[in-house]
Amino acid sequence: MTDEVRYVRDGHIARVTIDRPTVLNAVDAKTNARLNEIWADIEADPDVRAVVVTGAGERSFCVGADMSADAVDKTGLEYWAGLDPNGFGGLSLRTTLDVPVIARVNGYALGGGMEMVLGCDIVVAADHAQFGLTEPRIGRIPLDGGVFQLVRRLPHTQAMGLLLTGRRASAAELHRMGLVNEVVPAQQLDEAVDRWVADILACAPTSLRAIKQMVQHGDGLSPQDAHKLRTPALMAALDSEDAKEGVLAFQQKRPPVWPGR
Repeated sequence: MTDEVRYVRDGHIARVTIDRPTVLNAVDAKTNARLNEIWADIEADPDVRAVVVTGAGERSFCVGADMSADAVDKTGLEYWAGLDPNGFGGLSLRTTLDVPVIARVNGYALGGGMEMVLGCDIVVAADHAQFGLTEPRIGRIPLDGGVFQLVRRLPHTQAMGLLLTGRRASAAELHRMGLVNEVVPAQQLDEAVDRWVADILACAPTSLRAIKQMVQHGDGLSPQDAHKLRTPALMAALDSEDAKEGVLAFQQKRPPVWPGR
């Protein structure tokens, strides 16, 4: 079970890899359960300051549900009744993961894989990567957040153009739409991801946790109502050691060393 998802701590970075390349990193029930365990572990670990999620190999990030597994025997209603409240892979609808999450898209991100991408904060893709909410092409629906996430992030016609055709789109096309932050040649993917990670680690961890909570809790509110929010991470950041270190480092003209609290 645990062999199908690799979870490695690299300093303050958590690296999560769906390791099922023989099925293009499709997710079955056991893999989904393991991913949920990992996200919960990360949430409980204050030393994690950035997360990178990807798929094993060079062909696929994740192609969604494993259609060779028992999930294919379920009716649409049975699948809908058993939906994970945290979304596909425990990530696509998760609202409690307060650290920045980078999707390292190394190939196909289809169906639930695309929904996992929509659950990330930053998306870095290899130039050969393809994206799509392809469920309608097999008589299914992007139920794990795909429909509602996409229409919130894109203009209506662009979102519906993807949803109502189930077609695949290139990394370059989704970059133009604004769903992908950066597209690079495959051999430069790790370098690009590491650059984003370095920029995240240059920021105060308490500030980033506060920003993520503010975004999550403020979703759907007017700017005026969102401005009134007092989330736990916001209150902690305003009176944190990070805040004191940031000012001191600026005054002393040196890089800050973040305590992370």
